[in-house]
Amino acid sequence: MPKAEVTERVIAENRRARYDYFIEERIEAGLALEGWEVKSMRAGKAQLAEAYVYIRGTEAFLIGAHLSPLRTASTHKVADPVRTRKLLLHRNELDRLIGATERKGYTIVPLELYWKNGRAKLQIGLAKGKKQHDKRATEKERDWVRDRARLMRRG
Repeated sequence: MPKAEVTERVIAENRRARYDYFIEERIEAGLALEGWEVKSMRAGKAQLAEAYVYIRGTEAFLIGAHLSPLRTASTHKVADPVRTRKLLLHRNELDRLIGATERKGYTIVPLELYWKNGRAKLQIGLAKGKKQHDKRATEKERDWVRDRARLMRRG
C-alpha cells in the first residue's frame, strides 16, 4: 500500500527569529489546542511575532503566540488569544532541549506554525542570539544576493 502524501500548509511564520538568531537545529512539535483556536488557525488568524518557548519542569510551553478568536467560533467559552499553550514533544527531544538551554546557553524560538496531515504543528528552533554586527552582515548578504539576481536578469 503506498504511503499517504504529506501535505503542509503554512499558517504563520516568525521571520524575525531568523534575523535575531542563528538557528542550529529545527524540531517539529505538536500543540495542545482548544476548538476555537483550531478554527481561527484555519482562517489564518495566527501570529508568532512576540512568541517564545519556555520550559517549566519537564514540559515545554508556547507563550505569547496570538490566535485571534473568530466571532462565530465559540459563544459559551471566553477566548484568551494569548494563552499559554503546551507543546507536545517526545521525552528524548525535551531532554535534549532542556540540556541545551541550561548548559549550553541556547534559546528555543518558534519558527513556523503549519498544518501537517490535518494537525497543527509548530516548528521550533534551537538558536543562539546574534550580535548587532552579525545582523548587519546578514542584511549585507541579503542585499548582495538581491543585487546579484538583478544584475543577472539584466545581463
